[in-house]
Amino acid sequence: MRDKIQFQNVTKTFAVKGPAGARAPARFTAVQDLDLGVREGELLVLVGPSGCGKSTLIDLLGGLSLPTSGRVLLDDKPITGPALDRGVVFQSYALFPWRTALGNVEFGLEAKGVASGERREIARSHLDLVGLSGFEERYPHELSGGMKQRVAIARSLAYDPEVLMMDEPFGALDAQTRESLQEELLRIWERSRKTILFITHGIDEAVYLGQRVAVMTSRPGRIKRIIEIPAELRRRRGEDIRSAPEFGELHHEIWTLLRDEVQRTEEQERSRSRKRVAAPAILERAVAVDG
Repeated sequence: MRDKIQFQNVTKTFAVKGPAGARAPARFTAVQDLDLGVREGELLVLVGPSGCGKSTLIDLLGGLSLPTSGRVLLDDKPITGPALDRGVVFQSYALFPWRTALGNVEFGLEAKGVASGERREIARSHLDLVGLSGFEERYPHELSGGMKQRVAIARSLAYDPEVLMMDEPFGALDAQTRESLQEELLRIWERSRKTILFITHGIDEAVYLGQRVAVMTSRPGRIKRIIEIPAELRRRRGEDIRSAPEFGELHHEIWTLLRDEVQRTEEQERSRSRKRVAAPAILERAVAVDG
C-alpha cells in the first residue's frame, strides 16, 4: 500500500529569545531528521513525551509552517501551504459561538463554494453521522464537551478532505465520553477510510485506535519505532479488548519505549530550570564586579 503522507528527513527549527545580553536569537529544534510515512486509508497514531514535536508535525502537514529542511509530501507533492484537502480537529473545539451546530459544519463547505441547499444537506448528514441528529440548531454553549467535539469532527469531514489530522481531540473529555468518541471515530473511519494522523498522550488510546503506533523520541523529535497493531486484535474492537492479554503486552511495549524518552525530557526540563536560576546570579555577580 502506498504512502499518502510522507515526512522525508524533516527538521524544523524556530528562532527563540536567547539569554539576556545575547546579540542574536537562539535556535530551538523541535524535530530533526524525521522520516515517517502514513499509508493511504490508514489510521496512524503518534505518541511521544511532552514537547517532542508531535503538534509541530500537524502544523507542517497542515501547511501552517514549512520545514527548515526536508520535505512533507501529500500524494507525492510537496505541501507549501494550507488547503482544503486537509482537515484538522484540535483538543479545543474551535467552534464559532455565533453559529449553530449546523452552521459550524457548513463552514468548510462555504469555503468550497457549495450551494446553500446542498451545503445544508451535507451538513445534516454529517451531524447524523456523528450522532447529533436533532441538535442542528443548538449553539455551542448549549452542547456538552463531547457534543462540541462531535461537531468539530463533523465539520472536518463534511468538506471531504483527503487527510484528517487530529491533535489530542479527546484529551479534555471525561473517560466515559472519551471512550464513546473513540468508538465513534472508529465507526466513521471504517465507513469513510480517510487517512488519519491521530496524536495522543494516551497509550491505551493509541493501541485501541491505531492500525500502527509511531513512538517519538524526546526533543528533538524523531521516530523511535513503529508498532503494528495485529489485525486479529483490531477485529475485536467493540468487545472489551482492553482486558485482552495482547492489549496489555502492546501497552507495555510502547510504555517501555517511551519511558526513557520521558525521563530524558524531565532531565532536559531540570537542566533548563537550573540555567534559569543560575542566569540572574551570574548577572548579579557581573554587575557587582563592574561596580
